[in-house]
Amino acid sequence: MLNYWIYLIPLAALGYLFWSRRSASSADVKGMLERGAQVVDVRTKAEFRSNAHPRCINIPLDELAARAKELDRSRPVLVCCESGSRSGFGASLLKRAGFSEVANLGPWRRIHSLLS
Repeated sequence: MLNYWIYLIPLAALGYLFWSRRSASSADVKGMLERGAQVVDVRTKAEFRSNAHPRCINIPLDELAARAKELDRSRPVLVCCESGSRSGFGASLLKRAGFSEVANLGPWRRIHSLLS
């Protein structure tokens, strides 16, 4: 079993790079924010309570499918989390649910630099 770790570590690193690169460009995010984007933070409630941007709406990833109806389909949606992995999955979930303009913001802290 220990022999598999040699394969899992590089695979995890590649997975992280893949998801972190999938986040939307700063220009795209700023454009979406100018059009009134909703910023959805898919971290757990405890993570969100510990630190979050006031503009973010907390809908944990495991509740997103059931609570997607709380979002305005006519407005763009930016999805964020701690590192960008869960938000990438959340963005694809919303796209499959019929939201037309959705992007992965990546880490929630990124919103600070984009709004200042």
